[in-house]
Amino acid sequence: MTGHHHSHDHTRRPAPDFGNAFAVGILLNSAFVLIEAAFGLLSGSMALLADAGHNLSDVLGLLIAWGAAVMAARPANTRFTYGYKASSMLAALANAGLLLIATGAILFETIDRLFDPQPVPGLIMIVVAGVGIVINTITALLFARGRKSDINVRGAFLHMAADALVSLGVVIAGALILWTGMWWIDPVTSLVIVVVIGAGTWGLLRDSVKMALLAVPDSIHEGEVRAYLAGLPGVSAVHDLHIWPMSTTETALTAHLVMPGGHQGDAFLHEVTHELEHRFGIGHATVQIETGAHGDHCGDCA
Repeated sequence: MTGHHHSHDHTRRPAPDFGNAFAVGILLNSAFVLIEAAFGLLSGSMALLADAGHNLSDVLGLLIAWGAAVMAARPANTRFTYGYKASSMLAALANAGLLLIATGAILFETIDRLFDPQPVPGLIMIVVAGVGIVINTITALLFARGRKSDINVRGAFLHMAADALVSLGVVIAGALILWTGMWWIDPVTSLVIVVVIGAGTWGLLRDSVKMALLAVPDSIHEGEVRAYLAGLPGVSAVHDLHIWPMSTTETALTAHLVMPGGHQGDAFLHEVTHELEHRFGIGHATVQIETGAHGDHCGDCA
């Protein structure tokens, strides 16, 4: 039996690409949380205080995601032979959890306000939330280009885009309250925003749970990979095929190829791992060649 492991350094890690984005996002949003909370307390606006609380959860989310990105870039060692790449998956789960908690807190306050509308200072809401739209939009744009390739960066992008929506909702509510004097507009607007945030959070939570359970990434079809391997010259069967995420950006594979004619050499293995990476995006592949003695009675052969 012969095994071959192929891997190389990926350039899509979030640490070098998004370190500055995380730093700028955290600084901008931390400053805004303090300003918004201060105005919320001074004006007695629960809407601004709730929005400040939501922004604070996003600052914590950015800190978690940044920490995971830094961890993922650390080298492997004898204890953690894959390095700390999987920490990015834990961070994605934590981010989704934080968003759910923040959404729940806003929903609780919103329902309370629906039954007992309070006077709200419309102009202060418009000005402070207007600043929030600018800050959150700038921060979201910092992460926009990486949201397709890394679920963690997508989490950061979703956090900030959701915050920009929340702030826009507060501005609209403030304007309508100034125009009509109807206090119930504030909680109704908040309720709509909660639904929007909840929908995005559910997607992030679902994807991060699938990653934590080592599911085959959505971008890869197991059947296609199996068909490719089974169709290789000299291969009579494929078994023990496993495909799983090593991190939010990298995928690994192990497979046993039954080749009754024997091993075709290193060039064959290099070609297989090259194709797995360029055709399917699987950058860490371990392929084992068997001559058929075990493969004849394996339970996973295809």
